[in-house]
Amino acid sequence: MAPGLRRRPDVEAHDLVAADASDRLILAEAEPALERAANGEVVVIGDRYGALTLPLAASGLRVRVHQDSITGRLARERNASEQGVDLSGAPQLPLGPELVRGARLVLLQLPRALDALDEIAGLVAAHAAADVAVVAGGRIKHMTLAMNDVLARHFGDVRASRAASKSRVLHAAGPLPATTSGWPRAVRHEDVGLTVVAHGAAFAGASVDIGTRFLLEFLPEIPAARRVIDLGCGTGILATAYALAHPQAEVIATDQSAAAVASARATADANGAERIRVVQDDALSGQPDGSADLVLLNPPFHSGAAVTSAIAPRLFADAARVLRPGGELWCVWNSPLGYRPALQRLVGPTGQVARNSRFTVTVSTRAAN
Repeated sequence: MAPGLRRRPDVEAHDLVAADASDRLILAEAEPALERAANGEVVVIGDRYGALTLPLAASGLRVRVHQDSITGRLARERNASEQGVDLSGAPQLPLGPELVRGARLVLLQLPRALDALDEIAGLVAAHAAADVAVVAGGRIKHMTLAMNDVLARHFGDVRASRAASKSRVLHAAGPLPATTSGWPRAVRHEDVGLTVVAHGAAFAGASVDIGTRFLLEFLPEIPAARRVIDLGCGTGILATAYALAHPQAEVIATDQSAAAVASARATADANGAERIRVVQDDALSGQPDGSADLVLLNPPFHSGAAVTSAIAPRLFADAARVLRPGGELWCVWNSPLGYRPALQRLVGPTGQVARNSRFTVTVSTRAAN
């Protein structure tokens, strides 16, 4: 495995690593299948920052890659550049049939969500070669027996490797006859008047997470604005609800996750809000300074499987950059996280709109420079 990998532009900290023993174990357990796989027959899914892709590309093997996170993809590209690895033979493809069509080997960092694993396994079983081998690994503390059950829905042979360095690999082979994938899934929520559509890796799936639900209660109080951004949009619930309430607004939904972006696009379309523009972006890096009147945010506090408080302040700072003077950031956050001082410092004067037993809703006004 290539040494010296970094996570940037994703958050970096002493306890947030770019590669671990599970990457090494996946590559080691895949060696027998690699010997029989030809160029273009190897697929890498869920590689976090390049620890799986870079060694394969450095060996001259042509692979197909899907990384859900745009920050992970950008980090992989930076790591490759710094290590002199040519990634022209490792194209990034959407999670769909073309990614896995005819593949004989799939290397997978196991996702946290069982639904994400189900969507991936179903695609591989339906579209890869009949003799495909799936080598899926992770840290034991993040793995569950239910992952074996998910793989067994789609493959006749599922077995676990011996543990090594607190990591383990699941091997799957013998794809079962394909059935309807069921992805994306759509659920109608009459209480909020929306149909939510979700791919497997989208946070909260096709439900309405409780933080978003709390912020939606105050939608009538959120001002009408010309240009609005739903930052970290997930399945696009806030963007869709705002667009339906304010038909004249230009609404942008943005997220770093490809699954979230695809889900948000589908949610907007399912509710007749086709005019919403949905983009995959690292925070708001693609948005100009002072270009938005309103930002809506339900900030995440996970980076992969790790809990971190470093993500939200970065999003607050980017929202402040993109808001015009006098523009507002409406944010909902877990009350114990105590984000109000950071909002006050990074954005501007911040007031509490509401608070319940778990969440706080605040509005921060962008101060004039």
